[in-house]
Amino acid sequence: MGIGKYVASDTFYIGGYAWAIYFYPDGKSSEDNSSCVSLFIALASEGTDVRALFELTLMDQSGKERHKVHSHFGRALESGPYTLKYRGSMWGYKRFYKRTQLESSDFLKDDTLLIRCCVGVVKSHTEGPKTYTIALPPSNIGQHFGKLLESGKGTDVNFEVDGEIYASHKIVLAARSPVFRAQLFGPMKDQNTQCIKVEDMEAPVFKALIHFIYWDVLPDMEELFGLNSQWAATLMAQHLLAAADRYALERLRLLCEARLCEDVAINTVATTLALAEQHQCIQLKSVCLKFIALPENLKAVMQTDGFEYLKESCPPVITELLQYVAKNGEHSAIACTHGNDNLDGDMNGRRVKQRTH
Repeated sequence: MGIGKYVASDTFYIGGYAWAIYFYPDGKSSEDNSSCVSLFIALASEGTDVRALFELTLMDQSGKERHKVHSHFGRALESGPYTLKYRGSMWGYKRFYKRTQLESSDFLKDDTLLIRCCVGVVKSHTEGPKTYTIALPPSNIGQHFGKLLESGKGTDVNFEVDGEIYASHKIVLAARSPVFRAQLFGPMKDQNTQCIKVEDMEAPVFKALIHFIYWDVLPDMEELFGLNSQWAATLMAQHLLAAADRYALERLRLLCEARLCEDVAINTVATTLALAEQHQCIQLKSVCLKFIALPENLKAVMQTDGFEYLKESCPPVITELLQYVAKNGEHSAIACTHGNDNLDGDMNGRRVKQRTH
């Protein structure tokens, strides 16, 4: 085409300004070594002191992803942006690539070059010094709803659970749980909201569930129910996880899962594993399987009533447990336990990974 002659792209708009790419196959000027192609991006609309960051990429069209990239991005905003003062101002490279190398490269395909351009227009504003310092308190919406529950004011629905009555607010329950929403406001809603009976749930569990719905935190088991043993707290967390799944309270379900992961113990791990399998708690299930499969824990866990329940309620889990045991090289532990009814019942001297209760 000749030195100084170019091919221009269509204009495109970024940051409120028009831009265009200019490609000089024979170089922009003779004094800048016309053996190289030149590549520039230009401001194609009116503008004064437009600050911008640029990235020009010559695309590898062979599929090898060996692109040639020249980028301003990554530079500090104090010194990185280039200032274009008027329409036609350019930024780019006079010696972008040697023409002879370009003609035999993977950048050229069917007499076509593919160039990708990124533009970041820098917008600036000035802030004066702040004349105030206001400390913002944390959110206390849960405390407000919790106090509302404790006051008993405005309740419009009652639940009977295992002989106990719990008064609540329909709108609060519906906002927190899609199951309660369907039960209280859906097309198949309960007609008698004076007293809705809840089956298959113990009263303390439902009380803890309602506590979470209003307060958005797990209740203090000892303070709420007088449970002062880790075993009792673990048992409550198990029941509460099942209740959370029943009423589609995902945050509560995850909180219970995390609590149970922390409290894995010999006498509760089997029932926790069954619960994890039934309610698709993947991480809790993995923690339980790894704990049981440890050589120092396996025999003790298999002697618990919970392990019998696990075998009856979740047979596939036993297969997974065998796989974990096999990884630990404990094939003989299972075989020995099933082949000998006179197992050593002395559990006082066993070693366990975590505490027992």
